[in-house]
Amino acid sequence: MKNLTFSLLLLTVFSLNSFAGDGDKIPAATVKKLDGSKVNSNTFSNNGKPIIISFWATWCKPCKKELDAIAENYGEWTKETGVKLIAISIDDARSSGKVVTDVKTKGWEYEVYIDENQDFKRAMNVNNVPHTFLVDGLGKIVWSHNSYSEGDEDKLYENVKKLIKGEKLEH
Repeated sequence: MKNLTFSLLLLTVFSLNSFAGDGDKIPAATVKKLDGSKVNSNTFSNNGKPIIISFWATWCKPCKKELDAIAENYGEWTKETGVKLIAISIDDARSSGKVVTDVKTKGWEYEVYIDENQDFKRAMNVNNVPHTFLVDGLGKIVWSHNSYSEGDEDKLYENVKKLIKGEKLEH
């Protein structure tokens, strides 16, 4: 019984360490561009500036509200801080065709990728959407937020500005 308990404890520890969390680098997983070509998530970069990674789905109304709210000020955000947003759709093969339509209809100017097999979602330990991560200029995950309420985009941007200044982020 002691061996079983110890084995389960070790398995839990190793499992938890395999998921992305604060201070971890962006894990490697294959995602699709909107044109169908594939890219590895560990190649995401922004020339030493912050990256926002937002997991969303076409069927998720709060996800779309968050991305729409960010879109309203995204141009100013990038001018002021250089931040880049990468939106990762978790739609599967049946619904991934709607992603391109949504992006075009909404006029989002973000980089958008599709994680049909949800490999990147699992590697980032995303349980539900929307789930947003802030990555520093070195590619380390420094902050994350799950769910969306009106005004969360303002808190996100405040954390982007604090990150650039080297200040403590608010969770």
